[in-house]
Amino acid sequence: MGGLASSVGATSVQLDVRDAAGKPLSEAVVFLESPEAARLVKPTVGAEMAQESKQFQPRVLVVNRGSEVAFPNLDKVRHHVYSFSPAKKFELKLYAGTPANPVLFDQAGVVLLGCNIHDAMVGWILVVNTPYHGISQNGKLNLDNVAPGNYRLRTWHPGMAVGAAALDQALVVPASGAVPVALRLTGLTP
Repeated sequence: MGGLASSVGATSVQLDVRDAAGKPLSEAVVFLESPEAARLVKPTVGAEMAQESKQFQPRVLVVNRGSEVAFPNLDKVRHHVYSFSPAKKFELKLYAGTPANPVLFDQAGVVLLGCNIHDAMVGWILVVNTPYHGISQNGKLNLDNVAPGNYRLRTWHPGMAVGAAALDQALVVPASGAVPVALRLTGLTP
């Protein structure tokens, strides 16, 4: 895991995310929410959810509320990307290349993506209202430069039931020192 945050008065939250069997878990989105964090949110710049080899790349994307996401089609076949999710309903009808306009994600929540042409294509965009977020790789994730304060630590994974809310727990971040957090996600589907 990484070291301490470099900013004065900011801390590193070091997360260890595992499944019910204790195996390291990738693709878990972890984020810290608070009223103070919400005031710091700025749109994510350059966010993309590409289609390549008839899959969404990346499979899981996290962006700040107010971000625009481009949907470049890198395949030689056309795609028809859509979402019926309450956080963002949209449709990019059958297209090749990159649509002229990115899609604005202005409401926090989980957005499940599909393709009307290729049923096996599934992807997720998590729209969060905090600058403190990331996606676990091999069970590890560091959230650096977190301001001290009281937060709701929320965790979501694509193996959770469709429509399930992110797991939620309180977390106090002190003014200095690293904060180790162990998370165990149960009930995930493969």
